[in-house]
Amino acid sequence: MVRVRIAPSPTGYLHVGTARTALYNWLFAKKNGGKFILRIEDTDIARSTKEMTDEIIKSLKWLGLTWDEGPYFQSKRLSIYQKYADILLKENKAYYCYCTSEEIAERKKKVMSEKKAWKNARRCLYLSEKEKENFEKENRPKAVRFLVPEGVTEFIDEIHGSIKKDNKDLEDFVLMKSDNTPSYNFAVVIDDMDMHITHVIRGDDHIANTPKQILLYKSLGFQPPKFVHLPLLLAEDKSKLSKRHDAVAVTDYREQGYLKEAFVNFLSLLGWSPGDGREIMSVEELISAFSLNRIIKRGAVFDTKKLMWMNGEYITKMDGEALFKNAVPFLKRDKLLDEKTIEEKREWIINVLLLLKGRVKLLSDFSKLGDYFFTDDFKYDEEGLKKYIDKDRLNKLLLVKERLDRLELFSKEEIEKTVRKFAAESGVKAAFLIHPLRMVVTGNQAGPGLFEVLETLGKEKVVNRIDKFSKIYII
Repeated sequence: MVRVRIAPSPTGYLHVGTARTALYNWLFAKKNGGKFILRIEDTDIARSTKEMTDEIIKSLKWLGLTWDEGPYFQSKRLSIYQKYADILLKENKAYYCYCTSEEIAERKKKVMSEKKAWKNARRCLYLSEKEKENFEKENRPKAVRFLVPEGVTEFIDEIHGSIKKDNKDLEDFVLMKSDNTPSYNFAVVIDDMDMHITHVIRGDDHIANTPKQILLYKSLGFQPPKFVHLPLLLAEDKSKLSKRHDAVAVTDYREQGYLKEAFVNFLSLLGWSPGDGREIMSVEELISAFSLNRIIKRGAVFDTKKLMWMNGEYITKMDGEALFKNAVPFLKRDKLLDEKTIEEKREWIINVLLLLKGRVKLLSDFSKLGDYFFTDDFKYDEEGLKKYIDKDRLNKLLLVKERLDRLELFSKEEIEKTVRKFAAESGVKAAFLIHPLRMVVTGNQAGPGLFEVLETLGKEKVVNRIDKFSKIYII
């Protein structure tokens, strides 16, 4: 059975690159009837926090990437790592290193000053029993280092093909640190071994770690899993995606107003395609189409413009109930709605969202583009005021207001008929009144159909806003 995992470190929020990796693992497991496992690599005690762990779990749940096992925490598995380190020590495949970090740093500095490649010497491998005894007596901290054997390590990557590494280019890397916590390379091997991981799907920045990990598998007598190294995510300038370019945490995109369905769809296409030109795909379609052999080798550009377009496409296709569920939390966040209004005006709110949805790209846009539906305290577009408001138009709007106030049925049809009839009687084009009317009532130059907007706002609000504007706006 296919068994894959995602193993984020809780030293920060869930990076979009890690989210993409998690998604590919999840899709692969679902496609093959396998298991998706969550493991938290929290052995960096100084930097790992519960807050970040909670945020990572929250982000994975938001994306819909539910796991079959876990979460497992490395910090609770220290005795397991020590057990395997003891086995390697007993079999002389590892040794204690008493060198301090200061000593290693000094030697590294010297080697690099001589313009030589750094490689940690095996000083502690050749310590005499007396030297070891003295170090033990003084309680000198010690790490456990792996004794890299001679030869060449080769593995087949499912994307990159055959990769070889001459073992002489590898230093005797640390397995257990002097604080009794495992190194990344050791912990990941023991965990993947213990959890029976069949495929390690991760970013190709881990390719350099793979030879070390394969050596550990072989030293412990285990068959390595299959390795799949994904192309890294790139910024639009083709450099590695980082905070200096844009938001890189899943949390940021969630808070900006991206839908999880759109975000998952977008992530899936960063380095993979179904091969038939499709771009908008449901989760079920992604699972059905996903395969490792359609993952590309080159880095994938994280195009935020395409993400926003895709999000807009998803919003446009949503029905009223889905809009209500997804957009109302943002309107609440922006203090445009309270619980009482939500409860009492549910259908009206849905009508507003349906009216706006064709113009928004993000869920947060409902607040920015439609604030005038929920509050009278909105800003007027300065450019629009200069363009569409003058004394003549304002005077005519006051006359239009009187006619609108007399309407018994305040419907979009009756509103439009009234405005157009007044324009014809006044010898002006309808646009001469429509543009300033929109400005006065909504504060914007553009938006959904004006007559639908006025009907949705209601007679009282429309009349009062024209009245209020005429009293505060000085021409």
